[in-house]
Amino acid sequence: MAQSPEPGMTRIVAGIDTGGTFTDLYVISGQQVRQCKVLSTPADPSKAIAEGLQRLGLDDVPIQIVHGTTVGTNAVLENKGARVAYVATSGFSDILTLGRQERTEVYRLDQPEVAPPVPDALCFEIPTRILADGTLQSQATDEDIEDLAQSISQQAPDSIAINLLFSFLRPEQEQRLADRFRSGYFVSLSSEVLPELREYERGIATWLDASVGPVISAYLDKLATRLPKAGISVMQSSGTTVSAAQASGRAVHLLLSGPAGGLAAAHLLGQQTGVEKLLSFDMGGTSTDVSLIDGQIPLTTSNRIGAWPLGVASVDIHTIGAGGGSIARVDRAGMLLVGPESAGAEPGPACYGQGGEAMTVTDANLVLGRIPENTLLGGHMPLVTGAAKAATDRLAAHLDCTRVEAARGVIRLANEHMARALRVMSVERGHHPGTCALLSFGGAGGLHACELADLLGMDRIILPAAGGVLSALGMVASRP
Repeated sequence: MAQSPEPGMTRIVAGIDTGGTFTDLYVISGQQVRQCKVLSTPADPSKAIAEGLQRLGLDDVPIQIVHGTTVGTNAVLENKGARVAYVATSGFSDILTLGRQERTEVYRLDQPEVAPPVPDALCFEIPTRILADGTLQSQATDEDIEDLAQSISQQAPDSIAINLLFSFLRPEQEQRLADRFRSGYFVSLSSEVLPELREYERGIATWLDASVGPVISAYLDKLATRLPKAGISVMQSSGTTVSAAQASGRAVHLLLSGPAGGLAAAHLLGQQTGVEKLLSFDMGGTSTDVSLIDGQIPLTTSNRIGAWPLGVASVDIHTIGAGGGSIARVDRAGMLLVGPESAGAEPGPACYGQGGEAMTVTDANLVLGRIPENTLLGGHMPLVTGAAKAATDRLAAHLDCTRVEAARGVIRLANEHMARALRVMSVERGHHPGTCALLSFGGAGGLHACELADLLGMDRIILPAAGGVLSALGMVASRP
């Protein structure tokens, strides 16, 4: 259990944002502010957090942490979530497989097949039927529930997602099933996760919750063990926070917790600067998140995680695979491409000196002299210019151009990708970028802000002093 500060001790609060490449820390201790950025450790994100706190000398003191984590998001995108059994009303167990019959690319004839979220062997039915007006037409007997329990146990799932038709009108029917299964499984109920119409979206949200809940719970337990003196709360996708003890029970609400911290900080800076209309531009090592803030943090229920509709309220952002670690390459037709593949934290860009050989946006910036060689992360991470030049030379050979031309081409193409994303959130929604200020943050944001403003016809840029760790600052600002 976390320790509280002794009487007279200064309360220490840390916002911690775990990204795909870096883990950012923003710490407030009395009147003192400290910040730190360390390489993420994807295999065990808590390790990077402990390293960052140790670097700040805070690894063995009582501290309150507000954490934004990508653990659940990565579990969904990499298909590494828990093994889920799906329970539905009789006749409706194939809803998640059928989906909405959408075509993501309307004119593509060879549409790639998307595997159903739950295989047939893990889809089960129960004869409880609730009508659209809330009438209980039929109810499962105790024998039905025991038969269901036996069938589920034979498939050895990690968790159970229960999604009965119109369950939000009679939640006690799902609760009755949960009472039977909670002693042995992690259980998610659609009547709690997303109590509204549309059984497919409700079912997907419930499956996501059951899939990432055990993963997030295990991760937060490990983090608490690694930091026994820390009180931990977690940022939710809506920009609010929840205690670690409650977080695993609200797993689907945590899938966009990192970007939510950035928008919370952007909204705060907008209030402080008197600028209501902001295009926020958060460029990290792996991806770039953009959003339009017009007086308040924008929320939506239409976000997607990979192929799946999220359903629950979350910050309205547009994300693209263009960041400092985005890999530059030449395709078979001789065209230069940048992203969405990323070098991540391991091995990272070539200039990190960790064995990475592919050229990235960060390597291009280093070759062009736009970032220092020896002062990155306060001198804790010297860059290997020779490795960046070698990677750029390999790319230049394929393009039949000079090293500098190749580096400039990579930067220009990355900027076009990001400008297009900013247009999606502004022009396509009826807002001219010129009427907004560009709020640029993230570790790589400041390197590209001026060129993006030129491309979009914008004449105002806000560059926060803590831009490299602004999402972590937003988490501190969002604490109760």
